[in-house]
Amino acid sequence: MKSHRLFLATVSAVVLFGCATVPLTGRRQLNLVADDQINQSAAQSYSTLLSDPKTKVISGTADAMRVKRVGNQLAAAIEKYLAANGYADKYNFKWEFNLIQSNEVNAWCMPGGKVAVYSGILPLTKDDAGLATVMGHEIGHAIARHSAERVSQQLAAQAGGAVVGAATSSQSDATQTIVGQLYGVGGGLMLLHYSRSQESEADRLGLTFMAMAGYDPNNAVDFWQRMAAQNKAGTPEFLSTHPTDATRIADIRAHIPEAMKYYHR
Repeated sequence: MKSHRLFLATVSAVVLFGCATVPLTGRRQLNLVADDQINQSAAQSYSTLLSDPKTKVISGTADAMRVKRVGNQLAAAIEKYLAANGYADKYNFKWEFNLIQSNEVNAWCMPGGKVAVYSGILPLTKDDAGLATVMGHEIGHAIARHSAERVSQQLAAQAGGAVVGAATSSQSDATQTIVGQLYGVGGGLMLLHYSRSQESEADRLGLTFMAMAGYDPNNAVDFWQRMAAQNKAGTPEFLSTHPTDATRIADIRAHIPEAMKYYHR
């Protein structure tokens, strides 16, 4: 009986604190943290990373300006969609787009719209559409609140059973601690890895976001095929927890018709 009451209390706490829906996909997710808290923590980590002497931020070059241009086009399209579909008050992103000098084949987007592209991935993106594919995917993680979902899962696990509510009551310090763990700042390396289901969701969102921004989502197939060829020499960090190449490309092809509904040249 006692365990039954604990179970009901846990379920009630999760329902009370954890109602969130991912735009476009409609997936329900656990969310025990406030966006402003995790966004603030992420912004601090982003600033620390960029100011680290080991981090070489590229500015003023054609590639750096392209990262900002494509990023701003994606952001404008996404903001327009969110506003038109009742999400305007649920997101308060302070977008930033930076190119970082590194041979690493990687890119990422922190909660709140803090984006970094590593120069090592540019030979594979090749053009604006390829870059939009990568950035759209990473922004998809942020729009889907995948980081908050991970933090929430850890908070729930740490809280234990019926005391989920206790974790949320002191979530500020707990959130900052977990964000610090998820986003390792040092040497320009990100430590956060998403689940395969989250990666697939980010692929789907990224296709639609690039289409909204005026990039043909069919180009995403070409990019991921280039990534698959790169993968033969060893799994890049960018793909460490992603679906297999064949599965990813097949899923992307299946979602292109959905994304094309939003595509305008």
